[in-house]
Amino acid sequence: MTSSEISVYARPASEVATDLGSDPSSGLASADAATRLADSGPNRLPEPKGSPAVLRFLSHFNDVLIYILLVSAGLKAIYGDWIDFTVILVVAVANAVIGFVQEGRAEQALAGIRNMLSTSATVLRDGAWTELGTENLVVGDVVRLTPGDRVPADLRLISADNLRIEESALTGEAVPADKNIQPVEPDAGVGDRTCMAFSSSIVSAGRGVGIVTATGSDTEIGRIQQLVAGVESEPTPLARQLNRFGSTIALVVILAAVAMFAIGRLLHGGDAADLINAAIGFAVAAVPEGLPAVVTITLALGVQQMARRRAITRHLQSVETLGSVSVICSDKTGTLTRNEMTALTVRTRSGVFQVTGEGYEPAGAIEPAGGTTAGDAAKAELDALIAVMGVCNDAEVVQDGESWQLVGEPTEGALRALALKHGFSAESYRRAAEVPFDSATKFMATLAVGPDDARSVFLKGAPDGVLARSSTQAAGDGSEPLDLEFWNEQIDRLSEQGLRVLAAARRPAPTADELDDEDLGSGLEMLGLVGIMDPPRAEAAAAIGTCHHAGVRVKMITGDQAGTATAIAQQLGIVTEDAETRAGDAPLTLTGAEIEGMSQSHLEHLVADVDVYARTSPEHKIRIVRALQRSGQVVAMTGDGVNDAPALTRADVGVAMGIKGTEATKEAADIVLADDNFATIERAIEEGRRIYDNIRKSVLFLLPTNGAQSLVILVAVLLGFALPLAPVQILWVNLVTSVTLALALVFEPAEPGLMDRPPRSPKAQLIGARDLALVAFASVLVAAATFAVFSIERAVGAGTAYSQTAAVATLVLGQLMYLFSCRNLHGSAFAKGMFASNPMVWKMSGLLIALQLLFTYLPFMQDWFAVTAISARTWGISLLAALIVFALVELFKLWWTRPTYGTSADSGVAQPRNSA
Repeated sequence: MTSSEISVYARPASEVATDLGSDPSSGLASADAATRLADSGPNRLPEPKGSPAVLRFLSHFNDVLIYILLVSAGLKAIYGDWIDFTVILVVAVANAVIGFVQEGRAEQALAGIRNMLSTSATVLRDGAWTELGTENLVVGDVVRLTPGDRVPADLRLISADNLRIEESALTGEAVPADKNIQPVEPDAGVGDRTCMAFSSSIVSAGRGVGIVTATGSDTEIGRIQQLVAGVESEPTPLARQLNRFGSTIALVVILAAVAMFAIGRLLHGGDAADLINAAIGFAVAAVPEGLPAVVTITLALGVQQMARRRAITRHLQSVETLGSVSVICSDKTGTLTRNEMTALTVRTRSGVFQVTGEGYEPAGAIEPAGGTTAGDAAKAELDALIAVMGVCNDAEVVQDGESWQLVGEPTEGALRALALKHGFSAESYRRAAEVPFDSATKFMATLAVGPDDARSVFLKGAPDGVLARSSTQAAGDGSEPLDLEFWNEQIDRLSEQGLRVLAAARRPAPTADELDDEDLGSGLEMLGLVGIMDPPRAEAAAAIGTCHHAGVRVKMITGDQAGTATAIAQQLGIVTEDAETRAGDAPLTLTGAEIEGMSQSHLEHLVADVDVYARTSPEHKIRIVRALQRSGQVVAMTGDGVNDAPALTRADVGVAMGIKGTEATKEAADIVLADDNFATIERAIEEGRRIYDNIRKSVLFLLPTNGAQSLVILVAVLLGFALPLAPVQILWVNLVTSVTLALALVFEPAEPGLMDRPPRSPKAQLIGARDLALVAFASVLVAAATFAVFSIERAVGAGTAYSQTAAVATLVLGQLMYLFSCRNLHGSAFAKGMFASNPMVWKMSGLLIALQLLFTYLPFMQDWFAVTAISARTWGISLLAALIVFALVELFKLWWTRPTYGTSADSGVAQPRNSA
């Protein structure tokens, strides 16, 4: 392999500069830069090529349920029923408009990423530094970085002076990355390429100079853009189920209509025109045109409910998809944790202290661990350590309304909050001189002058560096020889807990207001250690427990170090140290480097048993999500950084953080959490399950309406009887029941034990074999009751209009009674709380009865629908028939909901473990 084939981050900076034809001392010549710009194009992310708006709008009519709506509208037009034709057409168009407005998540994500690029940069051209628009940068340009700058392109650093860059949007790391100019290994991940500065990241401290190695779509963020553009969104489980369901209904309707025409013609010699009219009436009766509207309204109301629970839905069907989620892949920083570094433990020679309170709010206390009492020696050591951490510190925490904000770096913010919790004020000290933090030495030092004019050198930093400069350790108010073995043991204990460990030391200061190597090289007094962590959210642990109880696996995918990720996962209950529940070769944690070295099939073998993934890149996240989906899981992916956008697009449900998430991530997501809280996801899953239950209830309610009407017409044709229902009367029943009764089910609260069920299978049918048994039984009952009442009235000499009116009344009342059975699919209609849990049922029932009375007795309605007024006796017969339907359905449900275990293979909905 030649040197030019080796990645720029794995070669010396001088070699990279030579290969790129750049001179670090003078930069590119303007003429050379212009030529390169003409060849490579501007340093910006390309606009995506989109389909014309008209085609994107029309594509939303390419759906089986929309076809059913359009067919229904066409049939109504054939009957000249222009009012219903218009209503159904409006519903179809409304569905398309909703989809059109909410489509294009990937395209919107790309726009969000493009907005993250900086607009100007300090560039060395023709031997002079100048401000240049970032679009004019080319490979080989020399760029200077200062605090607050947004890196304009991917750079190979050639100088780094205490340079630290905030890369969380790309890597997921909670703290800024230290940068240097030393090459790294060729297989190093993005987060480990310490000699690189990546486009869109932000300089948090120090200064640096780098050579542009990639611009536009060739940068790391440009590569992520290409990943987003290339990721295809998976159809939601509900969409797949509704498509299968709609296709089945369409096929059955067509075959049955053809068979009915053929039988009527061949067996009974029926008139062709009459049979065609009956077949069209059968099709109108069988097509559940109210279903798409009910589904859309159910989802829309679910969106409102989700918003009240702090989850903002951008993609309508994702509300329901959450209910079928079986795996949640969650980012760590800010979702499972607070994204606020917090000091948790203080260790001095004489004592261990635990710190209460979380985040940057200075509320809490420093207390002896284990409920013990700190001695005078431990207190004196603690006071000394807090003074160092508070004075040798450039961060501030300030109150902004009800929250506390950090001004400075997260680690120092944690130490500032620690000092404030102890009641220490750094204002009583004067900083006469300081040595800033250096990534090479990993410490910061301050010459501090105290209230009594005592002069001290305060030093804080990485424990190994501090210990190497120490010869003694604090022992109460005195000092004793350094016990190096003791401190190394304490450092290991804290590190094993996933804590980031900092050490503090001091020594008497010189009289001059300056610090040099002689003051810091040796002779320091070791004071103690502070363990810092971005702590887990307390509510996240409870939510994860609820998810596990509901059969939803939670996996952590982070760019952070494996040790830290594993420690947090264990605290949250995501993983345990018990390896018996994992596959024989499944590790506790997988890193990005390990994923990089394995095949997709091997990853699919391990992915179900590994719950922590560390040091991952955007490609790794997509591979993990894809592997889970290939194993039959419905995956929700959370994230807040640009590096999460491709995986959010690929997942069945993408969930972005609303507060700390990037715009690109929010645009790629289906759902945005307004509070950045994992517990909100758990509540959203519960809401999604409730919504799916209500959609099933609506379907199971609507189908017997269509089934009964179809059976009435089918039996009449097959037996050569007069039609008990006219097509226009069928349209009335379909309209009135879907507008009133079906919508009442939308408001049903969650059934008891909703989160005790396992997730439903994504392969399950919306209506399974057991469900079809209930639908068929109810259809036959309602059809029989309708036919019976029609026949009774005809037998006593009533005319066709009177008998048909009685049949319509029986059909409507039968559906009303069946509604009460559908409200509780897993138990009795008389279960406790059923009568008061959904007031909308009673309101819609009253509306239905009112509409049916108007239908029966208003003269113009009688003219439109060919009906007539009926007597109280006939109403009584219809009501009695409806009550018989209700009683028989409830008896049938005793068998239908008999005790089962696990999940129904048909519907994928968990059956009750012990239902009546």
